[in-house]
Amino acid sequence: MASSTDLDPRLLRAFTAVADELHFTRAAARLYVAQQALSRDIRRLERELGTDLFVRTTRQVTLTADGERLLPYARQVLAAHDALADAFRDAARPLLVDLNSPDLKTPCRVLSRARELAPEQELMARYESGLTGAAAQIVAGGLDVSFGRYGGLAAATRARLDAQFVRYEPMAVILPEDHRLAGLPEVPLGALAGERIYAGAGNERTPEWTDLAVRLFAGRGIEIAPPAPLAVGKEEFRRLMAKHRTPVLAVVGFPPMPGSVLRPLTGPVPLSPVSLVWRRGLRHPGLDAVRRAAAELGGSEGWLVRPPGAWLPEGEPGLPAA
Repeated sequence: MASSTDLDPRLLRAFTAVADELHFTRAAARLYVAQQALSRDIRRLERELGTDLFVRTTRQVTLTADGERLLPYARQVLAAHDALADAFRDAARPLLVDLNSPDLKTPCRVLSRARELAPEQELMARYESGLTGAAAQIVAGGLDVSFGRYGGLAAATRARLDAQFVRYEPMAVILPEDHRLAGLPEVPLGALAGERIYAGAGNERTPEWTDLAVRLFAGRGIEIAPPAPLAVGKEEFRRLMAKHRTPVLAVVGFPPMPGSVLRPLTGPVPLSPVSLVWRRGLRHPGLDAVRRAAAELGGSEGWLVRPPGAWLPEGEPGLPAA
């Protein structure tokens, strides 16, 4: 491979995008450029380096040996480039913190504590409803921070994010208030056999949550409810619950909803792994405050303690060492 002393970071971004996606159309969409422009940048980089970086056929794109060799160096250069830009960016700008939905207890408490720790920072709440959707916004620069199941994101997305584990959050089920199980203080998973439970199927913003439900329900006789209209707001939730009467998978920190009851799940207690995620290389004093707040609450509230015998998805990335 020939050497080049002044590689344009834009060319390296084009290269890493194609290397992540192994698809020129998807990589172009991720970078918000035309596919022809992306192809030109890749050809230019290959000319400057004096080697082919990809093998292109009508059916697939793969990295060459030199492409594989370049990839870790390209990531290091881009991380350093982003860190340099962040170091001189106006640190007074607001930090945009996605809480998933209003009144969801874990992220709301972290944000509240972060505001106490850094009152001089402007920490702005946003509500993206789903980590997959929020992660796309983070990568694109429309958000800074979000919460959710980091291990449920695609590997290519995780490669562009940093994460800090926040909590093993016990899971729950939302039931119509006159459901046969509503009178129980806790609902054993076995008692849900034969039920259809809504877990966001079909919602492109929350596939990490649907995947968690699929793993939890496997072998227990519990079905995933088919796609349904997304309820936005408490009144719409009440109306849809009354109309369809479909139980909803949730976490114990989910806010109360009219016409329904929230019951923790047991036998075993299923846990939703919650992490704080942000764009890789982001530097902001507000992020430092959010991370401190999450660590402080995790320690004082016992959020980082895994209950004996609790259920977790097998092979989950991003969990702390047992």
